Amino acid sequence: MATTTRDRILTLDIVRGVAVMGILAMNIYAFAGPEAMYFNPTAYGGDSGLDWFAWAFNFVIFDSKMRGLFSILFGASTLLVIERAKASGRAPALAHYSRMIWLLAFGCAHFWFIWWGDILALYAITGLLLFLWRNNSVKVLRNWALGLLTVGFLFMGLQSFGLTMAEAGRLPPEQTQQAEKGLDKLEEYFGDDQRKVLEDLDHYRSDYATITHQRFVEWRFKPFKNAIGMLPETLGLMLIGMALFRSGMLTGEWSRERYRRWAIVAFGIGVPILSMLVWLQVASGYAPVTVFMSSMVLSMPADVLMAIGWAALIILLAKRNLQGGIAARVGAAGRMAFTNYLTTSIVMTTIFYGQGLGLYGNFSRSALYLFVLGMWALMLLWSKPWLDRFHYGPLEWLWRSLSRFSVQPMIRKIG
Repeated sequence: MATTTRDRILTLDIVRGVAVMGILAMNIYAFAGPEAMYFNPTAYGGDSGLDWFAWAFNFVIFDSKMRGLFSILFGASTLLVIERAKASGRAPALAHYSRMIWLLAFGCAHFWFIWWGDILALYAITGLLLFLWRNNSVKVLRNWALGLLTVGFLFMGLQSFGLTMAEAGRLPPEQTQQAEKGLDKLEEYFGDDQRKVLEDLDHYRSDYATITHQRFVEWRFKPFKNAIGMLPETLGLMLIGMALFRSGMLTGEWSRERYRRWAIVAFGIGVPILSMLVWLQVASGYAPVTVFMSSMVLSMPADVLMAIGWAALIILLAKRNLQGGIAARVGAAGRMAFTNYLTTSIVMTTIFYGQGLGLYGNFSRSALYLFVLGMWALMLLWSKPWLDRFHYGPLEWLWRSLSRFSVQPMIRKIG
């Protein structure tokens, strides 16, 4: 079992720091423009030159990999919390489930009142099941992860197959009407439906009350509904995180050569596959069914592999100097990942939504990375000075205090 020396905890923090920064590289589209912009470059934001390159590069390098890495780290951190609770004499089940219940509350509040792209509620719901695997070996965790990821792949694959058959007119008459509704939705979120684009622009440029009404009233139960379809994949990724933590990979115990080998294999397999999927989408003229199939189904195995490859690459680079200035700042951002994640949502919705600066839909795809770089700089600049003075980030402290049913010490004693 992995030990938890200071250096090994630093590797976990550094990987988490990269993940919380990297996830904005794709989320920026969901903050700043119509929903279809995320998947389809022809829908909005530019589909030529530097804008096209930004879409293709992110599809291959960032999209789903940072979310996967975040999920892997959540599984590892959950196992660490359970083991620490047990070691300190606290009830592991109470420590775990109180954290998940409060995380669910934070996630729902985030979704209802700040931003529709919340991932915390999904993590909390999935985390309620995660406790069942706390005592399993690396082998058992790996096998369960592969099984769950396969279920998730097949679930999305069957949807893709059904939609492909519907588009070709090969479904029985009794299934055609339902399939046509699915194709309409596919056009809205993966195609070039300018009616939906204009609807999104009008909605998110409106006032806070209008935007919040949709999330809190019309979409109130969406966090729970979304969890149903995403649970197998997310749970599989979290179990990978538990296995990689137990194996010593995420805690820095492997040799540099082993990390290098894993990174080379992961990127060496993943990048060519995902590059072929970029070509497939371009060749289809960004047909919605092809974009859906490429983004949500065929890319999944390569995305998971590259998420692990990202972890190996980050730790390989970090092991050169765990105490260095850049590593310390990235690690601090990782220790405050919860605060930085929610702060990012507040900052970005304030910049782009109508209740703030109202810049929604005003920038090309490539230009949005100026905001990404700015937010990265803020995370790196403020996280370390904060943690030099306080034990936890603001929201980490609140979550810990609520989960432990007592106010936790916050201010560091100097001298």
